Amino acid sequence: MPSPKAKNPVRSGGSPVLGSSNGRYEFMSLTKPLNRSSPSHLLQRQGSEPATARLRASESPTRRRGSSSSTGSTSGQGLSEEDGIRLNPSFIRVALSSLLAIDLWMSKRLGVCACEDSSWGSVRPLMKLIEISGHGIPWLAGTAYCLYKSDSAAGQEVMLNLLMGLLLDLVLVAIVKAVVRRRRPAHNRMDMFATFSVDRYSFPSGHATRAAMCGRFLLAHLVLAAPLRVLVLLWASLVGLSRVMLGRHNVTDVMFGFWMGYCQYNLVEMLWLSPQTLQGLLGQLA
Repeated sequence: MPSPKAKNPVRSGGSPVLGSSNGRYEFMSLTKPLNRSSPSHLLQRQGSEPATARLRASESPTRRRGSSSSTGSTSGQGLSEEDGIRLNPSFIRVALSSLLAIDLWMSKRLGVCACEDSSWGSVRPLMKLIEISGHGIPWLAGTAYCLYKSDSAAGQEVMLNLLMGLLLDLVLVAIVKAVVRRRRPAHNRMDMFATFSVDRYSFPSGHATRAAMCGRFLLAHLVLAAPLRVLVLLWASLVGLSRVMLGRHNVTDVMFGFWMGYCQYNLVEMLWLSPQTLQGLLGQLA
């Protein structure tokens, strides 16, 4: 019987390789390129990087999981401390955004006279008449005329301070509009009476400030019967309502305008001018 050595003669220049398919030693020529997937190549690669292999072997899966969890917790703490405010919007911001959305929705729904083809388009001429009644030019012209025609010192004093209040209202409203720069509603038609450059802005409503200030002024300094006092309050309310129905302003513009006009009357009372005070000031300027 021939021996295994006879069947597999050893050739010179060969090297044994373990793991043959038939369970015997096989030889490969050193002149052939090594198979990258062979076990000998893996052993050589591991032998060439002993430090890396030992480092990988010493790093257990539990240790790896612990390090990753610690890194994640550290990053989570960093987000919660540094970016918590940016990731979670504040309550004030959410409240303001909600109020703004409600304001725009209500203004759109109440703008029933914004155009002729709106649901209440037939009432638009009446609303424009109320709009003119609250305009600054008729009030300034009427107050100046009454001041000129008044023959009593008390009447001149009242008309003089009303004129001063109207001028103060124009200046303050123009300043606030220039600072805020809120555009008028999109459904508004720019067909207003005697507009200026600042009138393209919406916040606050100048008609509402003027109606609130003049209404409070008339109720405080004119002797009016009860029906006339009710008529003054109704007029001021209709002026503010017409601004929203015509699409000129949003609801918050009118509400802030009423509050601003109410406060302007307090300012007029603080700066109240008598004819004697005015004559003294004119004498000092002369």
